[in-house]
Amino acid sequence: MVGKKIFTVNRTLSKVKQSSKYASVLIRKHSVWTQDKVIKSPYKSIEIPNCTLYDYVWHNLDKWPERTVSVCALTGRGYTYADAFKLSNTFAANLRTKFKIRDGDTIAMMLPNVPDYPLVALGILGAGGIITSLNPIYTAHEVQRQLLMSAAKIIVTLPEIVPTVTEALKIGKLNIPIIVVKTSEDPIPEGIACFNELSEDVHVDKSCLKEVRRGLNDICFLPYSSGTTGLPKGVELSHRNIIANMEQVNEPLIRCHNDTTATHQDVVMGILPFFHIYAATVVMFHKMSIGAKLVALSKFQPEAFLHTLEKHKTNTVMVAPPLMLLMASHPAATEKTLQHIEFLVNGAAPLAASDVERFMDKAKRTVDFRQGYGLTETSPTVSLSTVGSKSYEKTGAPVSDTEVRIVDRDLNNLGPNETGEIILRGPQVMRGYRNDPQANNEAFTADGWFRTGDLAVADENGQLTITDRLKELIKVKGFQVPPAELESVFREHPLVNDAAVIGISHEIKGETPKAFLVLKSGEKCSKNELREFINQKVAAYKQVDDIMFVDAIPKSASGKILRRILKEKYC
Repeated sequence: MVGKKIFTVNRTLSKVKQSSKYASVLIRKHSVWTQDKVIKSPYKSIEIPNCTLYDYVWHNLDKWPERTVSVCALTGRGYTYADAFKLSNTFAANLRTKFKIRDGDTIAMMLPNVPDYPLVALGILGAGGIITSLNPIYTAHEVQRQLLMSAAKIIVTLPEIVPTVTEALKIGKLNIPIIVVKTSEDPIPEGIACFNELSEDVHVDKSCLKEVRRGLNDICFLPYSSGTTGLPKGVELSHRNIIANMEQVNEPLIRCHNDTTATHQDVVMGILPFFHIYAATVVMFHKMSIGAKLVALSKFQPEAFLHTLEKHKTNTVMVAPPLMLLMASHPAATEKTLQHIEFLVNGAAPLAASDVERFMDKAKRTVDFRQGYGLTETSPTVSLSTVGSKSYEKTGAPVSDTEVRIVDRDLNNLGPNETGEIILRGPQVMRGYRNDPQANNEAFTADGWFRTGDLAVADENGQLTITDRLKELIKVKGFQVPPAELESVFREHPLVNDAAVIGISHEIKGETPKAFLVLKSGEKCSKNELREFINQKVAAYKQVDDIMFVDAIPKSASGKILRRILKEKYC
């Protein structure tokens, strides 16, 4: 039984409630800056279990078999851990027998956050396959491109998405099976296989799973980067990459979960898309490994999201900035709605301290808020602020066994409180981009450091503050203007709900900032008032002359502003 202890995990499981002062004292006992200006992690080194991600997730199954692993936020349909293991295992066997999946084959998942998502994912891994995840709102053109690039052998989706997938297969001249997850009583299209039937097949011979031979360094997850510059690239993440990252965030000083016991189970909000690495690792795989309950919300609707927080007594919420801003400003977000939140973690993009304070005011109490930093290419976590930290804008020191350098454009190391690009190395860093040697040469230095393309400053204790994307900097008369800085200032205005800033050509300055603002519902404000508001708060070269009001800011599924779309649409 997989639930038996098949390996030893060196982990401290006692619940930690350190104050930020105590946590920082512990961190300062370690020298994080070397003489060569390299930031070393202050945390204890991890032991990476020699197993697959499939085995890692299920290794404590016998501790909580009757606990709920996932449930639909709206309908209550869900699974226990014991049922989820059995169903995913059966699905894995059918992938091997009926669909001839073999070790290293790629299977595409094009699903929203439904309670079946982790079962499908673990079934693919159990069969020896590789997961490549797609956004369920992709067009047929986008789908066929990823199916071709990933060489997917099967695609798993919902019945209502089948027409898009069928069109994608036609465009790409592909002939691969479609499996659908049935979430209602609606009939499934003719000739399409059904996950529910495959996972409930009592006649399948599971002995075929003994043939699976996947190791720690084999690829298990193949997400595609957001493609904000150029076409998306396949990110090859190994079992070792993801398991290491989950062990790294188990560090007591930074962990964001409680132990599952006879009387307690963390309830985790599943609103961030599982097809994105942030939710896949941090919300889904990791929280399954510690026995938490995932509350899956397939469609984002503000009222439904806020109602789910209260109804399911959700104590763990992973967010991107848009969700944080919503909880801080939406009329339906109240002290009662937010009462159960214990762990609140922001990732995907930087969040200003003022935005965090607005949330605390709304909640009418101090919540354990953390800010983390990571990328698809790093599985994703690179750093995470400590338990009880009040330095809201900082994303903490590098996690265990991770080294970080802050460098200038010539890759020379910079010191504390100097702004430069983050480059790093650690066990969570991807193996590389699939079939893209040019991209790999650009992403890695000659001596193996991964270039993030993100700008940051690190203090004397190695605590990172992310300032912006290197490629998104606006150059005004040679000065560098980070868009995120201007956006955070705009959001401080009481009538501004959201903001995005890009650089546009200027005959004198070279570039100048242009702001796109979303006002709060029913509010009006003049451009002159907003221009005066921000220009009083920033240096002359950062001042904004051009403002446009829009209904919404385009963002990726992980919450990052899609500045490219703003440029294409309005500039």
